[in-house]
Amino acid sequence: MSAVTGMGGIGKTALAVEAAHRARAEGWFPGGFLFVDLRGYDDDPVTADQAVLSLLDAMGVQGADLPPTTARQYDAYRALLTERRERMLLILDNASDPSQYVPLLPGTDHHRVLITSRDRPDALPVRVIDLEALDPAESAALITRALHDADERDDRATREPDALRELTSCCGHLPLALQIAAAMLRRRRHRDIASLVTEIKQVGDPTVVLDKGSPGTDLYGRSLVLRPVLETSYHRLPADQARLLRLLSVAPGTETGTEAVAALADLGTEATLSLLDELAATHLVTSGSGRHWRLHDLVRAFGAAVVGREEGEAARERVLRFYHRWADAADDRLRWTPGRPVPERFADRRQALEWLDGERTGLVAAALWAQEERFSGAAVRLGECLGVYFDWRRYFDDWLSVSRAAAQAAHRTGDRLREAGAWTNLGTALRKVGREEEAIDAHTRARDLFRAAGHRHYEAAAWHNLGIALQDSDRIEEAIEAYTRARELHRATGNHLGEAMTWNHFGSALREAGRIEEAIKAHTRALGLFQAQGDRHTEADAWGNLGIALRQSGREKEAIEASATALAIYQEFEDWYRVGITLHNLAVAHLAALRPADARVHWLRAADAYADANAPTESAAARTAAETLREAVKE
Repeated sequence: MSAVTGMGGIGKTALAVEAAHRARAEGWFPGGFLFVDLRGYDDDPVTADQAVLSLLDAMGVQGADLPPTTARQYDAYRALLTERRERMLLILDNASDPSQYVPLLPGTDHHRVLITSRDRPDALPVRVIDLEALDPAESAALITRALHDADERDDRATREPDALRELTSCCGHLPLALQIAAAMLRRRRHRDIASLVTEIKQVGDPTVVLDKGSPGTDLYGRSLVLRPVLETSYHRLPADQARLLRLLSVAPGTETGTEAVAALADLGTEATLSLLDELAATHLVTSGSGRHWRLHDLVRAFGAAVVGREEGEAARERVLRFYHRWADAADDRLRWTPGRPVPERFADRRQALEWLDGERTGLVAAALWAQEERFSGAAVRLGECLGVYFDWRRYFDDWLSVSRAAAQAAHRTGDRLREAGAWTNLGTALRKVGREEEAIDAHTRARDLFRAAGHRHYEAAAWHNLGIALQDSDRIEEAIEAYTRARELHRATGNHLGEAMTWNHFGSALREAGRIEEAIKAHTRALGLFQAQGDRHTEADAWGNLGIALRQSGREKEAIEASATALAIYQEFEDWYRVGITLHNLAVAHLAALRPADARVHWLRAADAYADANAPTESAAARTAAETLREAVKE
């Protein structure tokens, strides 16, 4: 026995029938095949007792030959299969319950049975083939072929590849939806594909548009409609599973971790996991990596249409609180230095990063809820917890989106302090992607807002960030002035860590201005302050910058020692991007010391570190430097 399972509309019946025809053509089933539609998800499903009459009729048992009782009908059915020496395939299609098909099993292993169902038949030792949606290329090929088969002159799919890709995405790559869309396009042969995409986007729910334009029935006489397929699956669910499905439709992101689902549903983790397993068995929910769960796009659209407004918004508030609590704890761990309170849950930075990595999609989507008035405050607070993580993992696009949404929301609500914080994060993200002038504007706005609010501590940090942006724009003298203002404010407010960071960047600006000895003194001053504060990670920053200044002053041996110290600390933190930077600096120092072989090794190691840090451009540059040096050494 085998079973083809998957959500409604995934193409189970079509696959089973196509496979049966091909298998018979290959001679696998010389006795042919029997097919019975059990209509398991209709209001009046076919029972096994009704199905056995159809099967007997197909095998020629009719009228007076038909046994008078149900028990004798089953006996006759099994006897016929046992007597038939030519192997047959029995297709029991669209079953919703084992009681529909178990009595129909042949009772002999000579024949083969293929079951199709939206539910996994876990009660029997059945080989299960789970169907998933098509991939984008297959979806496009399906519609392209459907249009060309109807009219070989129809080249819309070729002329509109982008619109075709959007249409398949709107259909969730579900074969039934794609089939309906193709039929609609055939009927609207004088209109482009983009017009159908626009119509679906305007309505918002693909099932509404596709069902309205459905051509009726398929080759098997079945209705080509989407929403009833989803409704029948939904209405068969117990109340607790139906509720969870509705709430999942408002979850942020495409995949949601079990704990976040539990927060949505206001349930314990184990109870939630049990419900998710049941929903996964019906193919309304699929499990992803690391105990994450996702809904098919069309199921999500259906769920969003049936969830109550207050029910859905309460669930969103719960998941926002959940995400903020643990993102805040993870952020505290990433920023943690000895002597500060130990954050809850996460024992070290690795655990914090693993959690943030696993929940990243949901975290970003939830933070973007800042654009909605009801959730703006909580979403802005969530976004504030993600800046260090985005920087660490180099997710700059996410950082830009979240920061911009937070700045707009905070301005709308009149929260000037949070608005300034959002501009700070936005300025840093802009600077990381090379948009220096925009970064200068953002940090200037943040500085002015902090100053107007009388927050000298934050104003100092804003001057510091402005200095970095000015330095990146080669406005060195202005940067030195900004760092000086920041340093004075940090000292006045007693923020020794902020003062240390400013001394470190001040040294970099002095170095770029050609004031190397002053730079060495500035980095040394920063190093002492970092060590006094016990902040190992920023201490590594100072060691790295000191190494560069020492190399530029011709003190290669000291430069290599300083950079090696920085490297060891960055490796301890698994900060692979800064590991790559430091290995690059070591390569340059070894080259200056006339040790090209050592320089090449460090550039190769830098390439690997950059690759681990999601920095492919820097990785390729380091590898090119190593290869160039190898050719030079050969010569």
